[in-house]
Amino acid sequence: MPNYDFNCPECGGFTENRPMSQSGEPCACPECGTASPRAFFTTPFFALMDNATRTAIGTNERASHAPKTSKSLGHGAGCSCCSGQPKASKTVFRADGAKTFPSARPWMISH
Repeated sequence: MPNYDFNCPECGGFTENRPMSQSGEPCACPECGTASPRAFFTTPFFALMDNATRTAIGTNERASHAPKTSKSLGHGAGCSCCSGQPKASKTVFRADGAKTFPSARPWMISH
């Protein structure tokens, strides 16, 4: 469960560990029992996070109005992998026209 900050009007700020379903509801102050609204005292500690966690948070927070596109990935107009044109065959032909093993996968036998 995550920690949330709350601000008691009488005692000041405090942090409480609560389920996410109750994150927007007021919490009782541990000292005086007054219902206290949620407050934002601290920011997430991104500077000391490991790179994988920071990347995952960034991916989750990416706006839906700015998705990855083929242009943002470096593919331009006429790109062979995006244009729908068939890719060039990797089959190697001998001088007499017979097929030989493909150059990329020599362990595979051609038909």
